[in-house]
Formats: sequence, structure tokens, C-alpha cells
Amino acid sequence: MNKIVTIISLVLTVSSASAQHEWTLQECTNYAVENNIQVKKSEQTLQSQEIRLNSSQNAYLPDVSASASQNFSFGRGLTANNTYSNTNTRTTSFSVGASMTLFNGFQRKNNVELNKLNLSASSADLEKVKNDIRLQVAQAYVQILYNMEIEDVAYRQTQIDFAQVSRLETFVANGKASEAELAQQKAAHANSILTYTQAINTRKLSLLTLSQLLELPSADSFAIARPDTSQLSINYDRPEIKAEEIRLDATSYNLKVAKGGYYPTLTLSGGMSTNYYTASNLPSESFSKQIDNNFSQYISLNLNIPIFNRFSTRNNVRDVKIQQHSQQYTLDLARKTLYKEIQQVTLNAENAAAKVAAAREAVANSETAFRLAQARYENGKSTITEFNESKNNYMKSQSDLAQAVYECMYCAMLVKWYQGEEMGW
Repeated sequence: MNKIVTIISLVLTVSSASAQHEWTLQECTNYAVENNIQVKKSEQTLQSQEIRLNSSQNAYLPDVSASASQNFSFGRGLTANNTYSNTNTRTTSFSVGASMTLFNGFQRKNNVELNKLNLSASSADLEKVKNDIRLQVAQAYVQILYNMEIEDVAYRQTQIDFAQVSRLETFVANGKASEAELAQQKAAHANSILTYTQAINTRKLSLLTLSQLLELPSADSFAIARPDTSQLSINYDRPEIKAEEIRLDATSYNLKVAKGGYYPTLTLSGGMSTNYYTASNLPSESFSKQIDNNFSQYISLNLNIPIFNRFSTRNNVRDVKIQQHSQQYTLDLARKTLYKEIQQVTLNAENAAAKVAAAREAVANSETAFRLAQARYENGKSTITEFNESKNNYMKSQSDLAQAVYECMYCAMLVKWYQGEEMGW
């Protein structure tokens, strides 16, 4: 029996020594948002959208390019005298050109506006991913709190059973109790130790789950802070709705971009070039003189009017209109889903508060019943079976209260979170 007590004490000592810093819920959510891989992937998506916006803005800039070429020709070729002869020629040319689109049916302007809205939608998507992580962390955090309470209840049960075993051992030595009663109580004590050991393992597993959400390298020395439950009490501008609203606005610019295909395109181009030419059997001027004499410039204004493109533009417009209607349905569905979530969370919070009140009353009544059963048993007016039954009812009521309290705290926190407040207690 002393060995069992020593094991329990050692477990408690190791558990308390390993907990260096107790993380609050806000610390956990902040750390998870900064380090979670899903959040980092969403941040990269946002960065990609920023690059797309920058590319669409740069479409207003001219396109400038330069080229150089060196050509060789061998064998028979046509001469200036309109005769053929064996001639080796060499041509060197250089050119620089630039072009700029002056008008393309406002497609550049609408593309910029479209990418601005897509960037805002990606930003809202990122916030939704962060909120999802915060919610998962909060659920894991509350589960740990509940498991910690269950562990405490299980430990108290081992203490009660151990006290009864010690008492019965004294009674057996004095001939006031039977060996059967002692054996029965020792079995109850062994079961309570098993329950306590399982509670410790469950608590450790839940800590491991939360540490993995936080992307911690190990769950060693990881512990959370218990909130104050003594004063327990019970804005719908959500990022998921905002993202779908922005995407609906973006479809109008997408439609304008598609309709831009009906308009003509006006392009301004300009450039300059020069070349150097030699033939094997003909005299030629020097390289520098040819480069200077052959220097030329050009400027052009090109108008391209679409007449028929196999109904490509028409079908693009049709497709975008379908996407626009689909996005409206997506937004309506997201709003309805959020409304249902808010209704469910509010109802859960009300039910949880009522459950806490009932659980507290149950604990008070079961504690009274247990104290009376203990007194009767110690005075020899009831059996060990009746005592253990009353004790188990008392321990179960404490477990039910712990579950109700943390469920209520979680639901109350969700209600405030849906109203725009930070997650925490």
C-alpha cells in the first residue's frame, strides 16, 4: 500500500516540476496563428495575389526590347545586276523597340480593380484560416481543462479509498471488520488508482494535441493556465462573409474585363534599327559608316478592331455572368450558415448555463449524501458497498460539474467571439 501512495506522490511531483510556464488561451491562439503551417500557406497565397495586382498595374508601362543578329550566307545568290554568282555575305543588325497599349476596352483598368478585390478577398480568407485555428486551439484548450478536472477528481477518489483501506486494516487488526470487507475496499482502491492513471494519460494526450496545433517541437514542459470559474457568466462581421461579399463585387469587374473583348485595341509602337552588310566579291563601306548610314527610326499607331472571333468574347461574357450568379448563391449560403451557427452557439450557451446550475446543485446534494453515508458506515450502520456507491455518485457529480462548467465557458466565449471580441476569458 505504501508503494502505491509513493507512486501517486511521484507522479504528482513530476507533473508539477515539468510545468515551467503555464500558457493562457490567448498565448496559445497567438502562437498558433504565428506558427501554424496552414496559416503560413494562406499568407503565401496572399503574397501571390499581391504580385498579381502589381503585374496588372505594370500593364500600363511600355514594353521595351532590344535585339542583335549576325547572319552569314554562302553559295550562289542574286546580285544587284540580276545575275547569280557565288558570293559569301555577312549581315550584322541592331534594333531597339518599344510598344504601349493606349486602349484595350478598359481591360487593364478593370483588371487592376479586379485584382484589388481579389487581394482583399485573400486577406479575408487568411483571417478565416486564422479564426479556424483559433477555434481548434480553444476546443483543445477546453478539453485539457476538463481532463485536468477529471484527473483531480480521480486523485481525490484514490485518497478517500486509501483512507478507508487504512481504517479497515486497523479494524481487522482489532477484530471489528472482516477480511472480506478489507479485500473489497482494496479492490475499490486499486480501481481508483487505475482510473487516476488513465486520467493522467488522457490529460497528457490532450496536451500533446494542443502542442501539435501550436507546432511545438515537443509537449514536454508544456502546461496551460486554469481560468477562474468562480464568476462564470454568459458582431457578425465575419471574415468568411466578407470574403464572399468581396468576391461578388469582383465578378462585376470580371464581367467588364470580358466585355472589353468587344472593343478595339489601340497600340503605339516605335523603335530604331541599323545594320552592317558585306559580300565576298563586292566592295563595302566600313562598319562604323554603314551603322551610321543605315540608321532608321519608326513609329506606328495600330488599331485592331474585332469583327469575328468565333463567339469567344460572347461566351466569355456568358461564363462570367454564370459565375456572378453562382457567387451570389455562395454568399447567400455563407450568410445562412453563419446565422445558423450563431443561433446554435447562443442556444448552446443558454443550455450550458442551465446545466452548470443543475450540476452544482447535484454536487451539493451528492456531497451531503456521501457525508451521511460515510458517517453511517463508520458507525457500523451501513455496508462497504453502500459507502462505495455513495462515494462513486459524489465523484461522478463532480466530473459532471467540471464538464458543464468548461462547456459553458467555451460556449460563452464563442458567443462573444461571434460578436467580434477576442477569444479568451
